[in-house]
Amino acid sequence: MLEVVSTIFQFLVQRPLIMLLLMAAPFLLAVRTRSVFPTRLMLGIFSCLAGSSLLIAVGPGLITYLLGFSSPLVARILIAVVVALDVLLLLVAFADFFTVVSASKLSASRSMLRIASLGKPHDVEIELVNKSTYRVKVSVKDDLPGSFKATPANFDTVVEPLSRAVFDYRIVSDMRGKYSMDCVYVEVRSFAGLWKGLYKLPAESMLYVYPDMRQIAEYDLLARTNRLSLVGVRRTRKIGQDNEFERLRDYTADDNYKNIDWRSTAKRRKLTVKDFQTSQSQRIIFMLDCGRLMTGMSGRFDMLDHALNAILMLSYVALKQGDAVGLICFSDKVHSFTPPRTGLRHINHLLNATFDQKASYVESRFDDAFFYLQRNCPKRSLVVLVSNVLDEVNANQVLQFSSQLTGRHLPLCVFARDHDLYQMVDKYSDQVDAGGASDKTLYEAAASASILSWRKQVITDLQHQGVLAIESFPEDMTAQLVNQYLEIKARHLL
Repeated sequence: MLEVVSTIFQFLVQRPLIMLLLMAAPFLLAVRTRSVFPTRLMLGIFSCLAGSSLLIAVGPGLITYLLGFSSPLVARILIAVVVALDVLLLLVAFADFFTVVSASKLSASRSMLRIASLGKPHDVEIELVNKSTYRVKVSVKDDLPGSFKATPANFDTVVEPLSRAVFDYRIVSDMRGKYSMDCVYVEVRSFAGLWKGLYKLPAESMLYVYPDMRQIAEYDLLARTNRLSLVGVRRTRKIGQDNEFERLRDYTADDNYKNIDWRSTAKRRKLTVKDFQTSQSQRIIFMLDCGRLMTGMSGRFDMLDHALNAILMLSYVALKQGDAVGLICFSDKVHSFTPPRTGLRHINHLLNATFDQKASYVESRFDDAFFYLQRNCPKRSLVVLVSNVLDEVNANQVLQFSSQLTGRHLPLCVFARDHDLYQMVDKYSDQVDAGGASDKTLYEAAASASILSWRKQVITDLQHQGVLAIESFPEDMTAQLVNQYLEIKARHLL
């Protein structure tokens, strides 16, 4: 028997391709039929089998020489022991293969809200059902798009027979848009840990990542408690008896004593005044640039994300005061147009029109966007262009088309500042104060100062043409835009 085994192994060693195919056949069959793969432990055993096969193939003579045995019989006995161990390991691996629970015995489902806020944690729940009669060692990971971060990223646990396990985690997305989550990845271990099954369990879900709308709830809370100054919003609305009553609030030192509501003061035992707001309903049209000018990053988000947050916040403020709000999104073409409407429910239409807009590396066509505005919005409106200026070509287009709106509309241009330009100038100042600056820092600071001076001149030229213009850091854009709107309302510029 031993002679037959030795002859077979020598035959296979002389034909290494056949030997490799025979050794790899079980693994290929497992992957093909059940998506089961060998673990590192199994690969180590496979290496031992290959080594022992080579040991048998080289013959007893080499073994006798290496181990110092004087009798070839001892070497042959050793070979027989190695063969027996090989057969035993193969049988164990073969039996362990069938302890891997198949994908048909597992099912997964995902539970979460369909709408998430940009940059905010979103709760997700995964339920894994084990329909087999075996205890299953599993590692679970969800199917997440590349822009998502999960905490924790995966789960390792044991699911009892005919039971289920629930996994809770949170995801955060740094990109807006519509995302599809189609499956749940599950890794199943065999009883002895020699094999693992890698399965994709179907669990289809759609997730819509909207701009951060929690700022609206925070604004409402601060407005009710008269603390809007905490987010940079100034009290600039005109208050007087010729306007509509809005609310009651606590008296402050700069209030007119004629507005004190003495009945409410007596009930609350605290000075209380009446607030009034302008009764006229006006129109605001936002023109949002989605081209290359808005692709710059500021912190975790790009310029377009910050601009969207500011637009939605001002839209909510304007809708709450009875104004009509519309929106045009454009880059090299007009992507979407939301006609002006009143009512707080209109904020949902604005959200649906903007949540999947992405900044793209294309040249913005300001001419098409402004012509589209003139065709579809003939009534006088506050036209808010949110963009950026990086070169004279874009600046001249903004100046030309914005100035054409004066008279029929009230144009307002909002530009995003670049932190890097200011940091280069500050870096040069700090090095000069410390005793000297390098030539590289000097050139960078000079170039940055030149760009900043040119941008200031662009804003001045816009203002000379009757165009309102403000420049703001992206994270401060919301407060400055709301303040500008409230000032326009207070001064009755529309």
